[in-house]
Amino acid sequence: MRHRKALRKFGLPSDQRKALLKGLTRNLLLNDRIITTEVRAKEVRPIVEKLVTLARKGGADASILDKVHYRRLVRRFLDSNVDEFVKVANNTKAGHKVARNPYYVVPRLFEEIAPRYKNRPGGYTRITKIGARRGDGAPMVEFSFVEGDEVAVAETTAPTATSDGRKALPGLARGVEKRSHLAKMARARKNK
Repeated sequence: MRHRKALRKFGLPSDQRKALLKGLTRNLLLNDRIITTEVRAKEVRPIVEKLVTLARKGGADASILDKVHYRRLVRRFLDSNVDEFVKVANNTKAGHKVARNPYYVVPRLFEEIAPRYKNRPGGYTRITKIGARRGDGAPMVEFSFVEGDEVAVAETTAPTATSDGRKALPGLARGVEKRSHLAKMARARKNK
């Protein structure tokens, strides 16, 4: 009998299953939509709904203690291995500078996603069937957030180009030129 055994197992050990669900949740919060199998989307949906509800409770109207409390509750599930800040190489002798990690989703959840659904009592996500996966025939779906209220988001500047023409990661190393190892060696020889 499987009484009171509600969750799907996916044929995985519990640690791998939890990592799968965390990864799907994090990708949905980063990109606002993902394409996955129907069974996985149905398993992730209640997790995302609860996280958005927690973020709504800890929004701009909440007291400082509530904000901290709800962010801790969300972080407990979301970011076991993602740091909020990362070290970025700096050209000065001071070493590194610290910048916000673009893959850290907690601020995005609290500042962009939750305010969209401030007046909505629930049902923040939608599952849209898109057909069967070629190969194994698994039913695929687009799992996305529903339309919400328009929220003014703080303006961010476009990422600057690095010295070799590639775009830099948004939010990281703006204005910091990335030089190759050979250029650094040539400068060191020149300074001697």
